[in-house]
Amino acid sequence: MTAWGNEGFGDARLFLRELFEAAVKAADPLAGIKAHLPAKPKGRTVVIGAGKGAAQMARALESVWDGPLSGVVVTRYGYGCATQYVDIIEAAHPVPDAAGLTASQRLFEAITDLGPEDLVIALICGGGSALLPAPPASMSLEDEISVNRVLLSSGAPISAMNIVRKHLSRIKGGRLAAATRARVVSLIVSDIPGDNPAYVASGPTVPDASTRHDALDVVRQYRLNLPEAAVRHLQSSAADAPRPDDPLYQQHQHFIIASSARSLEAASDVARGRGIAPVILSDSIEGESRDVALVHAAIAREIAEKNRPFAKPVVLLSGGETTVTIKHGCGGKGGRNSEFALSAALALQGLTVVGLAADTDGIDGSEDNAGAYFDGNVVRELRALGYDPQEMLAGHDSHRAFSSVNSLFMTGPTGTNVNDFRAILII
Repeated sequence: MTAWGNEGFGDARLFLRELFEAAVKAADPLAGIKAHLPAKPKGRTVVIGAGKGAAQMARALESVWDGPLSGVVVTRYGYGCATQYVDIIEAAHPVPDAAGLTASQRLFEAITDLGPEDLVIALICGGGSALLPAPPASMSLEDEISVNRVLLSSGAPISAMNIVRKHLSRIKGGRLAAATRARVVSLIVSDIPGDNPAYVASGPTVPDASTRHDALDVVRQYRLNLPEAAVRHLQSSAADAPRPDDPLYQQHQHFIIASSARSLEAASDVARGRGIAPVILSDSIEGESRDVALVHAAIAREIAEKNRPFAKPVVLLSGGETTVTIKHGCGGKGGRNSEFALSAALALQGLTVVGLAADTDGIDGSEDNAGAYFDGNVVRELRALGYDPQEMLAGHDSHRAFSSVNSLFMTGPTGTNVNDFRAILII
């Protein structure tokens, strides 16, 4: 652990945690829900939702809604919370399971009998794609599970993944909203670079203009080895999804109530208050995690060694969602943020730089950490323990690397999800 006590800033890791917590607080759905609360209908109000923060969104809505309320949302195992009126279902993420299939059916059942005088409030956030499996008749749940495994290891950006997912589903791509005659208002916490609402959770209530031919282009571009049933479905007109200009959606509304951009601004405010100049590089960075780390590290090194293009002290901030292409046969443990951290650590050896890369939902990939801290000493510490950091990066074994040097970043579920948060402090 690197201390900055002689600079008056306390411990650097605590400072970075403070920035992360400010970013997460800014993504708290309560304020956004209050600001976009729809008017009460003449008829019933039913809540549906999906995502890693959907249960907390439901609880927030209950706290401000003045009137009868019912419904059901699905979240990841261990991410539920107590609610009064909305049922919470937990299911698997990032790979779907049978509980998610049941949840998808429950969401349909909750809204199919509603009429024009009723209101559906859809609470949508990141993670909903995996939590809402609903394969078409020509595919099985096992096929959809296989599709998700292939996508997760492909290195494709989230937008491309969700184009494929929406065309292999009965619920995504606006199909859930198409199942009701009620007006649908979608309140969305965006984890998508660029904040396209139709890509968050693969848009169960918000259609987009992509086609099955676009999905096939993604399959070809990333050489996705999908199950035969999935490929056949994409090649048939049965995969065609509703279009945004369909009159069915004319009365529907959607609002982005939290995003990476707003969270990075909140972290910037905290940094300024501590006398550190913040620089937001981008809120929508995509690309291979280890490569994105090298670009960040190159900027940090330029500042550390030459005091340009930004003067020290400074903290570099960025958001978005990187990807990790898993090589065949690699059995390591770790997520995209800890992989970013290990790649950055290798590029920043010996420098007085401290960084944090973490997922704002509190879980990096499928492990129990949100991400990892890194600095100019991590590589030396790993080698002193007998590890080869370069081999660990090649084997996607970043979780073991940072666990070994006590640098995992642990938060538990945060109740929201605006994707990656990265902060690199140079003093």
